[in-house]
Amino acid sequence: MSDSHVRRNTMAFGNNLAFVVAFHAVCICTVGIPILIFFVAGKPFRRGFFCNDESLMYPFRESTITSPMLYSYGILIPTLIFFVVEFLRARTSHPETLRLSSRYMGRWSVPNSVQVLYQVLGSFLFGACVSQLITDIAKYSIGRLRPHFFDLCRPSNLDLICGNNRHAYIEEFTCSSGASDRLLKEVRLSFLSGHSSFSAYTMFFAVLYLQARATWRGGVVRIGRAVVQTALVCLAWYTALSRVSDYKHHWSDVLAGALQGYVVAILIVFGVSPLFNRQRVVKDVESPE
Repeated sequence: MSDSHVRRNTMAFGNNLAFVVAFHAVCICTVGIPILIFFVAGKPFRRGFFCNDESLMYPFRESTITSPMLYSYGILIPTLIFFVVEFLRARTSHPETLRLSSRYMGRWSVPNSVQVLYQVLGSFLFGACVSQLITDIAKYSIGRLRPHFFDLCRPSNLDLICGNNRHAYIEEFTCSSGASDRLLKEVRLSFLSGHSSFSAYTMFFAVLYLQARATWRGGVVRIGRAVVQTALVCLAWYTALSRVSDYKHHWSDVLAGALQGYVVAILIVFGVSPLFNRQRVVKDVESPE
């Protein structure tokens, strides 16, 4: 990596730090505000059902991985990994290098490790919003019914409206279960799986981050990195599978969600974050010149 590239990138970061932070915040809000609008005021497409559709006749169950659990581990685990790895990289870098690579925002020194951490964390959060927005667009545009639709909704006069034609497609119906408006809205948001897409994105981003930044030499480091990466993938995999076993999603919803999460993670890591671009990342210099 050219020294001129490093100096130019770090000077641009330091000299315009306040503007850069504000611009990044605007970018995240631009993606995040539509997500909030979907959550507060979004109305999913009103899809009907076939009277004999057995894929919608599963019982309603509580989630094994609840939404608070999903967002907690999806944000906290990668963030913890970022902090630990950058802390260790800063500790193993030469003190002279750390001093020379610092930049300032006003009177505050911004070390190289903090610059890298900011870039990685900012890219991660931006990608999480992008993944969620793509998920919400699909959910509200398609309005696919969840596997527990009949149990949660219990359409009124089902025998009457279906009659002898069990293949009839019913679009006009009223739910008689007494379920809350929130649940009746959620029952139309099966495709694609938000749990699957979010867990796939966050965990795979962390996997790629470890591959790019946990680069110390030694077999122990490589094995330890592989173990952590495997655990992250398994956590995302278990989350996705739980959505099928909890009858929250059809298997195709989960598959589509996982693929979306992986694709967004790859695009963000290689197209937005500096992790694998040696001319954009503010690299730690492992030895003095």
